[in-house]
Amino acid sequence: MKRKRDYEQGSGDVLADLGFRNSTQELLKAKLTVQIYKLLKKRGVTQKEAAKLLGTTQAQVSALMRRRPVFVSVGRLMKFLNVLGQDVEGTVRPAGRRRGGDMSVIVQAA
Repeated sequence: MKRKRDYEQGSGDVLADLGFRNSTQELLKAKLTVQIYKLLKKRGVTQKEAAKLLGTTQAQVSALMRRRPVFVSVGRLMKFLNVLGQDVEGTVRPAGRRRGGDMSVIVQAA
């Protein structure tokens, strides 16, 4: 007797499965945001202090601290990481057999 599955097999990209149009970019932003969150928590700064340090608003820092990088570009998140003393490195290489390219980020612990 074959059992009925009461779940769907995911594609491997949870954000795409949830309907995000730019899921790869959103995952990249999420990873960068988590790193910013960790660095700010480690410094023990207030949101107001963090906003001044990063050159943004307290409301934007609040969104980052809730790990919701709404309306922030990948480039701006990278700039925030620079301000927080982090080197950010990008690599561009041929996509191989895939039709389109891909985006990813690797975070190295200090």
